[in-house]
Amino acid sequence: MKDFNTILNGILVLALTSVFSLPSCSSGNKTADNEVCVASDYAGTRLPLAYIRTDSLLTNYNFSRDMNESLMKDVEDQRLKLGQRQQKLQKDVEEFQRKSQMNAYLTQERAQQEYNRLARQEEELRQFAATIQEEFARKQAVIQQQLQDTILSQIKTFNTPKKYEMIFSNIGSDNFFYIDESYDITQEIIEFLNAHYKPTDK
Repeated sequence: MKDFNTILNGILVLALTSVFSLPSCSSGNKTADNEVCVASDYAGTRLPLAYIRTDSLLTNYNFSRDMNESLMKDVEDQRLKLGQRQQKLQKDVEEFQRKSQMNAYLTQERAQQEYNRLARQEEELRQFAATIQEEFARKQAVIQQQLQDTILSQIKTFNTPKKYEMIFSNIGSDNFFYIDESYDITQEIIEFLNAHYKPTDK
């Protein structure tokens, strides 16, 4: 969701730029450029903004948990298969070395055939390991996209009718130097998402 956070950061910068570019008012009603200023008490004004702590959201959103658990199970299963194949190859290599040392092969050609067979198995094992890694990366990308799409869709539903003009996301202390915790709607969003999540039967 890195690109997603980058977009939100850009929106935040634009919003802050707009705020800081507004004419400042003191005791008068006009600025140096004769622009009319309306005095307001910012301390008593609540902006239609909110933010979500993305790390907490992903940790506590049941859909995110289930998807990651499913992915980890797939990875563990594939690693088990890889480990079993590695052990078998290692035993075959050790057996080949033992027979070679004892001159058990009737001909040099027979020994070369066995060597070539083991070399092919080793190459197949490397390809299998690479395939596992690629499959993991592909599934991880699909899960991230599904999570992003689901969260964005649900937040739109949550914000209907419109409560907030902008909802930001942050991870840890990123994005904000300071923001009042009263604008944090993370728990509210987590509860909303989990209430609308229906796990599929496996």
